[in-house]
Amino acid sequence: MKITYYGQSAFRIELNDTQLVFDPFISQNPLAKSIDVASIPADFILLSHGHQDHIADAESIARRTKATIVSNYEIVTWYGEKGLNGHPMNHGGKWKFDFGTVKMTNAVHSSVLPDGTYGGNPAGFVLESTAGNFYFAGDTALTLDMKLIPMTSKPLDFAILPIGDNFTMGYEDAVIASDFINCDKIIGCHYDTFGYITIDHEAAKKAFEAKGKELILLEIGKPTNI
Repeated sequence: MKITYYGQSAFRIELNDTQLVFDPFISQNPLAKSIDVASIPADFILLSHGHQDHIADAESIARRTKATIVSNYEIVTWYGEKGLNGHPMNHGGKWKFDFGTVKMTNAVHSSVLPDGTYGGNPAGFVLESTAGNFYFAGDTALTLDMKLIPMTSKPLDFAILPIGDNFTMGYEDAVIASDFINCDKIIGCHYDTFGYITIDHEAAKKAFEAKGKELILLEIGKPTNI
């Protein structure tokens, strides 16, 4: 499984020859200025919620690649009115795609689309496939609902958790979240993009190491095999 980080919460994950793009906020992120959005391949675009810093490039990527947008009903409907393909979901539901199974999980946050349209409830995703299993938490606070994930899904190979604090849980709560989901390999996201969420990288890594866990802070634009 190959993963490329584009800053904030934007990722591309190559899963069973399928290109999955998560929460693409790239062209408006100064930390990702080296990334050519027009060159990013996508078969599916998974959106956790409607905030601009998670969907800024979703429309342009979807139009160019004809990718299917996977999100809640409200967001998929909003993009459908723009003529884009989508697969609507909601909390607790799962769907078997050609690349694997996607289950939508709860997230504690807010959601509104850039034009003020109601963005439905924020969410995360658990993906299960022959290549591996992982959890993309989206923007969320620490929540006991995370304990349901190991009860209802296969063991996780890794999880992508927000660690920037202020708008989401910080890295201290993310350590607790890793216990809740029974996962010791965590990829951090939603940090350093702007002043409110700047973190101390070494302190964050040490917080995980103290619990026998690994926090991975990926370099923007560099593909990594997980």
